[in-house]
Amino acid sequence: MKLFGLIGFPVQHSFSKNYFEKKFQELQLKDHEFRLFPLEDIAAFPKLIHEHPELSGLAVTIPHKVAIIPMLEHVDAASIQVGAVNCLRIKKGNCYGYNTDIIGFENSIIPHLHQRNQRALILGTGGAAKAVSYVFQKLNIPYQLVSRMISGNGATLTYESLTQEIMDTYRLIINCTPLGTSPEVNQKPPIPYQYLTSEHLLFDMVYNPAVTSFMKSGLEQGARAVNGMEMLEIQAEANWRIWNED
Repeated sequence: MKLFGLIGFPVQHSFSKNYFEKKFQELQLKDHEFRLFPLEDIAAFPKLIHEHPELSGLAVTIPHKVAIIPMLEHVDAASIQVGAVNCLRIKKGNCYGYNTDIIGFENSIIPHLHQRNQRALILGTGGAAKAVSYVFQKLNIPYQLVSRMISGNGATLTYESLTQEIMDTYRLIINCTPLGTSPEVNQKPPIPYQYLTSEHLLFDMVYNPAVTSFMKSGLEQGARAVNGMEMLEIQAEANWRIWNED
């Protein structure tokens, strides 16, 4: 038996389980299984690895993408630079960390980029935001991180400080927070949506629901809006390749 899974908290609304179970069926991999492992505290991670020696790979989601790094035997160079991992390969009980959020976000955002929205606001400061920052540095796209407060978390702006001038300047807005995820579908980042225009692009890493409150508020102002489903699919395939490397 080869066991794969997802760790995070909460995980019950995850896309990963259905995606990989479908893949196992299509590839007729009857000895493969995918499970959800809700870990409220990352301190429980070593026990999980010990109790499941058949584990071959794990996806990592909120809130553990950063905190898990010190528990890994090896972290690849890109993940070290980003400061977050979302993919673990497990061999003989040793855990190797990778960041496939990078390839997922880069490949899904590039087709939507235009010269007019080449400055970005990244909403949130967690592991996903770190991967987005890495991609924007690679693409030479100026950006600022936005959070509820500035307290050494990397944020350079607060939501309250977002003026019409800032919103006019930064026309690419990436939601890296979980706000709006089902079942809390009415939540959204507190940006001044009234300043959005048809020149803006909103990219929401949330994928459930397909059209989030964040996206709806942008669409109502004439902005373009994209959810995180394509990013997740690209990322999942990258995880699968890593889990099956020789």
